[in-house]
Amino acid sequence: MVSPEDHVAEHRAAGRMVDANGVRTFVREEGGGEPVLCLHGVPTSSFLYRKVLPDLADRGLRGISYDLPGLGLTARDSGVGPTWSDLGRHAVDVVHALGLERFHLVVHDVGGPVGMEVAAHLPDRVASLTVLNTMVAVSTFVKPWTMRPFEAPGLGWLWLKGMVDPAFVRSMYDVGIADRSATSRAEVLAHRRLLLHEDGGRAFLGIMRNFETTPAKEALYRDVVGSDRYPVQAVWGELDPALRVDEHARPVVEIVGEANFHRVPGKHFLQEDCHEAVADHVASIASRTA
Repeated sequence: MVSPEDHVAEHRAAGRMVDANGVRTFVREEGGGEPVLCLHGVPTSSFLYRKVLPDLADRGLRGISYDLPGLGLTARDSGVGPTWSDLGRHAVDVVHALGLERFHLVVHDVGGPVGMEVAAHLPDRVASLTVLNTMVAVSTFVKPWTMRPFEAPGLGWLWLKGMVDPAFVRSMYDVGIADRSATSRAEVLAHRRLLLHEDGGRAFLGIMRNFETTPAKEALYRDVVGSDRYPVQAVWGELDPALRVDEHARPVVEIVGEANFHRVPGKHFLQEDCHEAVADHVASIASRTA
């Protein structure tokens, strides 16, 4: 029987470490063709894109994902701060380290603001933007119940200690994965192993306590999503109970328009059970820029 540790080992073997301005950063990629940089959120890592990357490769693209500092296999003592701005600067360093002159950008969850920081810094390098369940109207963003335990310092550690394997599996299925047959229990627990890797989740808690929900950031992110420099679309897991399609997706629809807003039958972690649909939409928008 394949264990969570087996999945982590397989994931590690499928990637490599890259020096991004002095930060040892884990990168996983597959395929050739135009690069597609996929940013993950919390409490996940590049492991979340393990099904999307080969799907992108099958469609003639080079799928790339990396672990944000504090998550996955990237160094936990990197010195990179926990804010979206800090993580965005590191993401720019990753783009430079990988030599990506022009790339398609896919963003999800907290990786949404991080990726939008990249697009704001390197607008001429972004070929297209695909927004998966994330936050744009950040100045009025109210954290869903799944995020609230992290607001108080003590509660975060209690949550991590209390989120033992069975509870973590239940939470991931309830919030993130509509088709449970698509992702085994061992794969779900691999997410937990990668979350707690080395520091027990300390860096993750720092990220969760440092959301930049200011009007200035919202204005920046709206500009990125509404840019006319590159085509933009959204692919939304319409069953997401955390970032709801009728609430959190509304500002995205208003910016990109209904024709560029695509619903798929997934929850928050749509990469797990809707990965082919995600890859199809990314390949479609990439074809418009060829």
